[in-house]
Amino acid sequence: MTIDAEVTDGIATITIDSPKTRNALNPTSSRQLVAVCDQVDADPAVGAVIVRGGGGTFCSGAEREVLARAGEDPADPERFAELGSIYDAFVRVGNMSVPTIAAVQGAAVGAGVNLLLATDLRIVATDARIIGGFTRIGLHPGGGHFALLGRVVSREAAAAIGLFGAEVSGARAAELGMAWDAVDAAEVDARAREIAATAARDPELSRRVLGSLRRELDPPGVSWPAALELERGSQMWSLRRRNKLT
Repeated sequence: MTIDAEVTDGIATITIDSPKTRNALNPTSSRQLVAVCDQVDADPAVGAVIVRGGGGTFCSGAEREVLARAGEDPADPERFAELGSIYDAFVRVGNMSVPTIAAVQGAAVGAGVNLLLATDLRIVATDARIIGGFTRIGLHPGGGHFALLGRVVSREAAAAIGLFGAEVSGARAAELGMAWDAVDAAEVDARAREIAATAARDPELSRRVLGSLRRELDPPGVSWPAALELERGSQMWSLRRRNKLT
């Protein structure tokens, strides 16, 4: 697993690249992603960030081994922390002081959906596959999944995706408001850079405007940090339950 950040013309492109696991996150890669975000945030020349996956896939969620270990003993501090590190990765992306864009090709599953929803704006391939996937494998959603969905879609769509396990194409995601634009897969990265370019021209201004956007438009009700904790207990319960059933 490699997580690289390349800065060009004020745009930092963060690429998650693990072909063997379809860019699934584990504790090590999650810590790497947090470190890369810290590095980018500290660079005053960066005015926009693009988050993408290598090899034609965005992110297939948390590695199954991490979930399996957590299910063996959810109360074990080490295993509790391992799963928490996955949360830390997309939370760090969501808390960047620089405007973020997800450039989504291929599949985004589970924690990968949380990762794309944590960004400020999304450009997706029309044939991308966005799959909450939690209930499909016997898990309660985690990471503040419903709070993230509730920022961008209706309650109906949040229920379809997070409760009933509906898969959403990139084209449908744009219709629902989960993405700003859906384009051919070959055009995703270029379109994301096109959108990012305006913010990248004035990093100081873009960071200030982002702060105002978040303070003014974050929805009322359960906050994302509160939702993280609200869902976490139920997700750990479901991991333990699934472990007993297998």
